[in-house]
Amino acid sequence: MSDVLCAREWSVSGRVQGVGFRWFVQKHGTGLGLVGWARNEPDGSVTVYAVGTEAQLDRLARLLRDGSRSSEVHTVEAREAAVQQLDSFHTR
Repeated sequence: MSDVLCAREWSVSGRVQGVGFRWFVQKHGTGLGLVGWARNEPDGSVTVYAVGTEAQLDRLARLLRDGSRSSEVHTVEAREAAVQQLDSFHTR
C-alpha cells in the first residue's frame, strides 16, 4: 500500500441518525489519522468524507459497515472523491 493521500466518500444508510453514528465516525476517523467529516442527510442516511492513505480508508470503511453500538447499518456505498485540504475530522 502507498502513503499517497486519496479521498473517499461513503453514503451509509440504515438506522444511522440520532444514534451517535456521526460521533462514532469522527472518533474513529481521528483515531486512524484521517481528516474529513460526517453529515446527516435529509433522507436519513449519513455521508462520510475522508482523506488518508488507502490502508487508513479501508480500515474506516470496515468500521462504517460495522457501525456504532446503537446504529443498524444496512448499506454502505463508496466512491472515490477529490482530495480536499482539511485540518481535522468533524461532524457537519
